[in-house]
Amino acid sequence: MSLAAAAPSPPAVPRGGFGGRLRDRLLDWRDRLLASARFRRLAAAFPLTRGIARAETRALFDLCAGFVYSQVLAACVRLDLFRRVREAPRTAEEVAALTGLPAEGAARLLDAAVALRLLDRRSGGRYGLGALGVVVAADEGVAAMVAHHAALYRDLADPVALLRGERATALAEYWPYAGAEDAASLAADRVADYSALMAASQPMVAAEILAAGRLDRFRSLLDVGGGEGAFLAAVAARHPGLSLALFDLPAVAERARARLAACGVRAEVFAGDFRRDPIPRGFDAITLVRIAHDHDDATVSALFRAVRRALPPGGTLLLAEPLAGTKGAEPVGDAYFGLYLWAMGRGRPRTADTYRRMLAEAGFAAVHERPTRIPLLVRVLEARAGQTDAHGSASVNHA
Repeated sequence: MSLAAAAPSPPAVPRGGFGGRLRDRLLDWRDRLLASARFRRLAAAFPLTRGIARAETRALFDLCAGFVYSQVLAACVRLDLFRRVREAPRTAEEVAALTGLPAEGAARLLDAAVALRLLDRRSGGRYGLGALGVVVAADEGVAAMVAHHAALYRDLADPVALLRGERATALAEYWPYAGAEDAASLAADRVADYSALMAASQPMVAAEILAAGRLDRFRSLLDVGGGEGAFLAAVAARHPGLSLALFDLPAVAERARARLAACGVRAEVFAGDFRRDPIPRGFDAITLVRIAHDHDDATVSALFRAVRRALPPGGTLLLAEPLAGTKGAEPVGDAYFGLYLWAMGRGRPRTADTYRRMLAEAGFAAVHERPTRIPLLVRVLEARAGQTDAHGSASVNHA
């Protein structure tokens, strides 16, 4: 039983000094208190702490059972269950006939999905969509990410071996640019799967970015690492007068040209590797959408400097990322993305303050955040390019 919330938690203070030592002593006292079986029994029985004790017990159990829950969701996606019950609520027997599961297996899956709010029970012993299942059924990007996580689950089957780097990972194979010395030479078949996944999951991210601030205040916009152009297609639909361009690896750029043409979006497409090639100039705004966290610090710092060189003085960089330390979504950063990116082979979750520092070092000024509706999904930092001196070096005006 975990009763961390039933014991007082000391406030966060800077490490070191008297405040840090005091916090360490308070944490030691809390740990001794929670280790006491007598305290746990009292907390579970006392009316003012009983609810906390139960909630903490549930939280600990959910940590133990989380993989099972995720596999229930994965099974529903693989069996196309959400579409099937969206068409019409169905009984366990009907689901068994449609999916090839035995009747008891179908019943176990359906009941598990109800417990996880993926399905709801309907009249006549039938099952329909639940509150969370509706979202998965309505957004192909969510279902695509769930299906993709099979690779992550394989890598996490032995988490200690993963952290020791003892074997090749499925995610490193899935994201080939992560470990490629010459990413620009990747063939079309090597970029197809991850490009399609990013295109499927991009619309929900694009909606958050577009809601965070109008982009028609710019004349022209370049999306670096723009994949198949899903984000630019969303921008074009909202702001048809904006001049648009995309920059990505040659094989990805070819996919972008085809997708944008099929969508009727006019955009210039540049091919190259931002780790080696200069970023195209002539745009007063550049976007990096879910790009920076995929790369290590040295690569990201070099990318920020390259973007700064490509922008005119006063030009704008929009950095859109899921960030570590997001209030109410703390596990998403260091727990989920921390392990995901480790398995991928490079990259790391970063806080907003870390990005602000890196942007300032690259020559950006006036870095501020544009709030999004769902910060767990994406947060947006806007940075203005500082002035440059006669030698082309950046100088930051913090006014």
